[in-house]
Amino acid sequence: MAASAPRLSQGWAYAAWILVCVVWGTTYLAIRIALETMPPMLMAGIRWLAAGAALLAFLLIKGRPIPPSQAWPGLALLGVLMTGFGNGGVVWAEQTISSGLAALLVAAIPFWMVGIDRFAVHPEPLRPLRIAGLVIGFFGVLLLVWPELEHPQQGSLLGIAATQLACVGWSIGSIYSRQRRKDEDVLSAAALQMLFGGVVLLAVGLFFREWPALHVNSRTLTAVVYLAAIGSIAGYSAYLYALRHLPVSTVSLYAYVNPIIAVALGTALLDEPFSPRIALAGGIVLVGMVLVRRN
Repeated sequence: MAASAPRLSQGWAYAAWILVCVVWGTTYLAIRIALETMPPMLMAGIRWLAAGAALLAFLLIKGRPIPPSQAWPGLALLGVLMTGFGNGGVVWAEQTISSGLAALLVAAIPFWMVGIDRFAVHPEPLRPLRIAGLVIGFFGVLLLVWPELEHPQQGSLLGIAATQLACVGWSIGSIYSRQRRKDEDVLSAAALQMLFGGVVLLAVGLFFREWPALHVNSRTLTAVVYLAAIGSIAGYSAYLYALRHLPVSTVSLYAYVNPIIAVALGTALLDEPFSPRIALAGGIVLVGMVLVRRN
């Protein structure tokens, strides 16, 4: 029985990882729709604050343990890194770049994880195959964003930079999250991280005086509810669970699947541009990532 428990946890972890792959691929489209009438930081803050409050209320009703106050600074840091910088950067970027391009750029997360992992206590060995993967992936990303670099549109370069800032914050948070106590309740930790991140995003939105631009209609409200319930409560909790029971290298592969779903939905529902260059660049990035994550 003792040996079956880890296998059961790993099975649930893979199920959680699959959920992340599918759900987060759809959130890029939902973000794009929400931004039609809502400013970025306030929208993101409302999403995460609502998700965290709803999940925490549910857990309290069920009598689930809440992390002690001594753990809150670490959870606040994770909330700022992952929902603040990580998701906030993506939301801000989607003001100027398509949802499909945002997803492809965020697919650089494994590269950032490999680089940041070099500063960890026990980093993974950087073998020649991984170096080759980093170089190939870099040229794929370069091909992907070349038109914006050659003929930059207003704000597009800032959007590209914002996605990479998001990748950095998310990667640091993910590596730090694995170092936390294994007996910490995943859902309670996720709820507090969402709350802390949501508060920070709201504060940023208020600081930049986004409030007068906040308008909601049935279409954008549906998108925000979807982001909070499915993208945040289900997706973020599943990500933290998978991160606790699977290697970082395995969990980060979700970033390979998200762009496929995001580009397909953006092209089908929002008439976002799709070209052979995007397909080729995405394929090159995928090859590079696979090489990076191979043992």
